[in-house]
Amino acid sequence: MARGKQGQGGDPVDWVTRAADDAIRHARLEERPSGAARITCASGISPSGPIHLGNLREFLTVHFVAEEIRRRGIEVRHLHSWDDYDRFRKVPVGVDPAWAEHIGRPLSAVPDPSGEFSSWAERFKAPLRSALAEMGCEMEEVSQTERYGAGTYRSQILTAVSRRDEIEAVMGRYRTKGAPVDDADEEAAAADHGSLARFPYRPYCRQCGRDTVTITGYDDETTDLSYTCDSCGFVGVTNLATQDEGKLVWKVDWPMRWAFEGVDFEPGGDDHATPGSSYTVGKELVSTIYGGRAPSFVAYSFVGVAGMAKMSSSKGGVPTAADALRVLEAPMLRWLYVRRQPRQVFTIDFGPEVVRLYDEWDALARKAADPERRDGAVLAFERASATASAGTLPTSPVPVPFRLLSSVADVTAGSASLISTTVGRLGYPHDSVSDLEPRLSKAMTWIREFVPAEDRTTVRSAPDTTRLAALTEDEQRWLAQLLDRLPDSFDQDELTTLIYGVPKLGRGLDLDDPPTDEVKADQKEFFRLLYRLLVDADRGPRLPTLFVALGPDRVRALLGG
Repeated sequence: MARGKQGQGGDPVDWVTRAADDAIRHARLEERPSGAARITCASGISPSGPIHLGNLREFLTVHFVAEEIRRRGIEVRHLHSWDDYDRFRKVPVGVDPAWAEHIGRPLSAVPDPSGEFSSWAERFKAPLRSALAEMGCEMEEVSQTERYGAGTYRSQILTAVSRRDEIEAVMGRYRTKGAPVDDADEEAAAADHGSLARFPYRPYCRQCGRDTVTITGYDDETTDLSYTCDSCGFVGVTNLATQDEGKLVWKVDWPMRWAFEGVDFEPGGDDHATPGSSYTVGKELVSTIYGGRAPSFVAYSFVGVAGMAKMSSSKGGVPTAADALRVLEAPMLRWLYVRRQPRQVFTIDFGPEVVRLYDEWDALARKAADPERRDGAVLAFERASATASAGTLPTSPVPVPFRLLSSVADVTAGSASLISTTVGRLGYPHDSVSDLEPRLSKAMTWIREFVPAEDRTTVRSAPDTTRLAALTEDEQRWLAQLLDRLPDSFDQDELTTLIYGVPKLGRGLDLDDPPTDEVKADQKEFFRLLYRLLVDADRGPRLPTLFVALGPDRVRALLGG
């Protein structure tokens, strides 16, 4: 990560600082009437499937910018729009194919396959809400189903419809061959049904609830819109001034909301920032049609998971924030996003990289404790570790290295009490298991569910009598010297000196003598022997850790003592 630049007063400056500066400039608070000096930072997402780690960037980008604005003493809100009035597009893998019956209906009108939640949309909102709460993210939520259904946007809809020719003129300038398409369904319908299909408003069929309609006419005086449903054959009329049975198309809906909510900052994926895409078109429409201004904008790139390409939530089976929080402490997950520029693509690896991430995080915590070392990296740590409302987010009172916790969890088959006892003996005294939480549970989960079975450690249940009977003279001498000097109570430093020193004794050296090349070669063979006799593998956790986890009696028994 690039080091943060220094701002006024020596404070480091990062992307959050700059985005907050832009949002404040955009807000022009000095021009607003008294009592209206509030900045609105907005996010929005369609709950069409699992809200994955790529989607999480939408929420966290806004959260961090709002937090920085709040830190400066300016009133701010994080307004989140659930686009749950969007259409259900396709049935994900693993869902009953019968759900194809609901394609074209609002996500809020599609039933949850499990019956646990009130709708398809609520099924995917719930775990994200829980994960955001764990990460200290607060937001004001808006359901577009509720907004449209309550007639909140009637005036804005009538404005768009009455000025549809101007809207089409703007869109037409960007609708060129090869230009990005934000809504393939709208473009396909337009190609099939002509100019009326580019109408800025799309009704849901009153009879079957789907948006698979063909608009057949509109009366500007009465505001009656007539349509036929391609799915059920219904022929209907909806009055835009008195009935609320549809929604604006996306490229009009987004800028309409900017003006309606007074949005000052909103990010979007890279695909929303290209020529002809939603933000480009919306920036023009919000001023021409609604007399508003496009918000300050930050484009962000996608987040991948090791071994997977760009994620699409409609496919299902992609890791979510809730999944990540089963392994990563909440401040760490926040840190992965805030430490990088929004347009920087990155991958979250749930494999061995998790151990390195924890090591890096712990090293950064030590650095952050020294005020003289405050820089961009420490600023990212501070942003990840605390929020204005929640304060410092929970971490383990006794931060045992994840590397050690996971190794001990591996050896002890996930016994929390045995892990607690072992790490205490390894130099991390604590009063109870709770002092190791939440990191302990995350280490146990990682070993149990994210580490392949072939990479886990399985302690032998009985001595390998065949191997013990086939020991070479050197191996017999090494084991004899180890068992002869093995203490009744294990101390990690003492064990380390002994285990590394046994091959030295075999070469006539003392335990504390520096190793020769011959000793180094013997150490490799000796360690391999110990792993084979204890865990039937050529490698495993650090041997001193393994010894402490097993205890003197079990070690002696497995080594033939």
